[in-house]
Formats: sequence, structure tokens, C-alpha cells
Amino acid sequence: MNEESVHTVALMGTVVTIRIVGDAGQPDDESRRHAASEEALGWFRQVEQACSRFDPDSELSSLCRRPGKTIAVSPLLFEAVRFALAVAGETDGAFDPTVGLRMSARGYNRDYRSGTTVRSAVEPDPSATFRDVHLDSDRGTITLRRPLLLDLGAAAKGFAIDLAAESLRSRGNFLIDAGGDLSAGGHNARSTAWSVGIRHPRGDGLIDTVAVSDAAVCTSGDYERGSHLLDPRTGEPASALASVSVVAESALVADVLATAAFVLGPREGRKLLERHGVEGLLITPDLTLHATAGWDALRPATASLPS
Repeated sequence: MNEESVHTVALMGTVVTIRIVGDAGQPDDESRRHAASEEALGWFRQVEQACSRFDPDSELSSLCRRPGKTIAVSPLLFEAVRFALAVAGETDGAFDPTVGLRMSARGYNRDYRSGTTVRSAVEPDPSATFRDVHLDSDRGTITLRRPLLLDLGAAAKGFAIDLAAESLRSRGNFLIDAGGDLSAGGHNARSTAWSVGIRHPRGDGLIDTVAVSDAAVCTSGDYERGSHLLDPRTGEPASALASVSVVAESALVADVLATAAFVLGPREGRKLLERHGVEGLLITPDLTLHATAGWDALRPATASLPS
């Protein structure tokens, strides 16, 4: 059994746990692993400062207070918005980062650190969509053509996980868990692939398990905070699925695609995942399972697909 260090903190509205495994026989100690964890966690803090809609001092909040103006933003905020808009365009708005106003109206508007209600400094236009957000890649600027409230929840958390994972890449063996969204590098303390359980969306325990290495696993479901995943096209909670789990090389890709597939439903959601070459398990409220073609190969040899 290799030595393992575990570091847990509350960040980005969730609990972030970093496990770092040292290889037997290699020079390493607890203090070095702790320092590496702190460096990785620093990326969560930076992304939160750039992309949080709950912090009035965040870069995102500052952007949303200045509709109609062209604003130079950090590479962190620009990339999170860029990817979110790309998926919004591909799904014709089934995924839309301008859903912040509707999320806030449903009560998802409290700062997890203070519990205070966060209110927009401007009156967002309820008809605004992702098409009202203009990016200039050459200048690194964003222009909100209408007053709107961006919500980068899935994109921001996935991006933070990826940046933290990159900082740990040289160590080889680690697991980053941000509220159930994971990035696994190398192997676990038993020198085998990381075993990741897929939560049962309607009961205790797990409904499936995958074994991964150097990959991300992210899940969108209706069980963590109730029906908080809205269909931006209707403003109502998406209800065709109970959960979607996605395995991809990047947590940014996995997290955003899991959210988009949840809104699209089992058939169109699976098509979206297949177009992007990622694997996924989509579970309907009646517990019917819809898996991509390669999902079975991800599960440990002793596991079988639940019926």
C-alpha cells in the first residue's frame, strides 16, 4: 500500500477533496504532498474569484454589472464563457449560461459562505440568451449586448478541476473530488485504477461503478439540490432524466456535457455525448439506463450493468 495524503476544504459552494498517492520507494513526504494539494486548491480559489455569480466582487459579477460595454477579462473567465457558449450554440440553447436570472428567481441565489442573498446590480432582460454574449478572441474581451446574468456553475467547476489536475500531473497519482465531480490521475494507493461509484439517483448507494485513470468523471442529477437543472428554453426544470454521468479526458468537457445531456434527455443527450467522443450513462426517473457504446468497457471486470 502506497502512502496517501488527503486534504479537504470548502470551495465553490461544495466540498473539495484532494488525494495524492506517493509511489513506494520514491522520495516523498507528507509536507510535499500537502504543498502540492495547496497549489492545486489555489486554482479553485482563482476560478471562483473569476467566475462566481454569488460573489459581488468576482470578475463575472463585475462583467454583468456593465451590459453594453466591451470588457477585457482574464483568460480564466474568457475560457469558461467561451466553452459554455460553444456548447450552447451546438445544443441550440438547451445548455445556456445566461440562465442565471431564472436560477436566481428559483432561490439559487445565496452565497454559500455567508448565506446572504445575492441580488443583481442591474435588471436582467428575461429574453436574453447566449446569443447576446459576444466574445473577441483577439482582444480577450466580452460584451453583454443585453442586461443578463451569467451562470458558469458547471463550466467553472470543471475548469477548476482541470487546472488543479494539471498542477498535479507531474506527481502522477491523485484524485480530485469536487462535490462528486472527479479527476483521477495515475493509480490509487493499491496501485490500481481509481474506482468511481455512480450514485443511485433514487436511493442510497451506487447504481454503477467505473474504473478510470487519467480521466474525469462528472455527474448532473436532480437529487443533489432538487430540480435545479433548468431547461433554458422553457424556464422549467428538466425532467426527462434523473442523472447523467460522463467520462472524458477533461472535467470541463465532462461537467458541461453532463448538464447539457441532462436537459436534452436520453436520446438527444446520448447523441451529444457520442458526437464529442465521450462515454456516458443516462438514467431516467424510472431507472431505465441509456449508456454510450463504450461505457461497459469502463466498468471493472467484476461489475455488470444493472438491470
